[in-house]
Amino acid sequence: MLAGVYSGIGRVECRKVRIPAITEDEILLRVRAAAICGTDLRIYKSGHHRINEGETRILGHELSGEIWKVGRNVTGYRKGMRVAVAPNISCGSCRYCRRGRQHLCDDYDAFGITLDGGFALYMRVTKEAIEQGCLVFVSESVSFEELCLSEPLACTYYAYRSVDTKPGDDVLIVGAGPMGVLHLKMQRLAGAGKVMMADISDSRLALVERFGPDALIRSGRVDLVGEVKRLTGGLGADVIITACPAGEIQKQALYMASKNGRINLFGGLPKNNETVELNTNLIHYNSLVVTGTSRYAQDDFYKSVKLITEGRVELAPIISRRFGIENIVEAFEYAQSGEGLKTLIEFP
Repeated sequence: MLAGVYSGIGRVECRKVRIPAITEDEILLRVRAAAICGTDLRIYKSGHHRINEGETRILGHELSGEIWKVGRNVTGYRKGMRVAVAPNISCGSCRYCRRGRQHLCDDYDAFGITLDGGFALYMRVTKEAIEQGCLVFVSESVSFEELCLSEPLACTYYAYRSVDTKPGDDVLIVGAGPMGVLHLKMQRLAGAGKVMMADISDSRLALVERFGPDALIRSGRVDLVGEVKRLTGGLGADVIITACPAGEIQKQALYMASKNGRINLFGGLPKNNETVELNTNLIHYNSLVVTGTSRYAQDDFYKSVKLITEGRVELAPIISRRFGIENIVEAFEYAQSGEGLKTLIEFP
């Protein structure tokens, strides 16, 4: 079979590899759709601490497919079942796992990172992934391409929980990429009032305009803090999500938040620029809540799948281009260009 294989920084290529063998406790999944994530692009550009130098890995952790083969000891699954895949598998025994916070586990496995992932026609699903409920059965009415976006949607669901958006809240999302659009959709579901989106890129803002934000702010041209204050009658935003890797935005968020505002630092910062100086008096005197979220709890994934299957959120419009696995290099180049939103790898 053909697969998108990472073999070192700056090297992703289409290779012919063997269909993975499974044990009696495992499942062979036929991948039907897989999306390129920002994490895939970071691995391509900078590597990953869980992928050793000289090691190869089939990338892809945002995926969906159908069960192709079931090991003799596996119960509850059968060939042909359509599934969304939660890619993270926790150790199950550390203090975080014992407290039900498996997404904070340090000794985790993940498809597309420590295990071969979804940029291939077939993927081996381990016993541990099956036992932790990483395969979520769905009905035939849902498209595979939308299902593969359950994973990034779950990330925004966790962020939404951290800021506890209430109906009528004014929300600012900084970062008009695909995750910014998913945040927009999640905040709308939560009942947000005015939703503002900011970005330094005019082309990015033009891409997200059709998703219906109440205000687009070109932060490269205007004073972002002043514009948010103007749009909120001088009060500031009740909820701010920094969906961009910019420390300056994290600093400014404290000045753009209303009293009792909630801020989610969603986008991580580059390793060489990860320390940010904050005016903590603003947090203290304005009773701000500043949170950070990474990955998601398993229940966030289940609820995200439910939102998709029940038609509460439409994800297909954020897919900008589709590629076959034989064009994985071109797909990565397109995803890095920033010309579109989500880039999809489709399998027949």
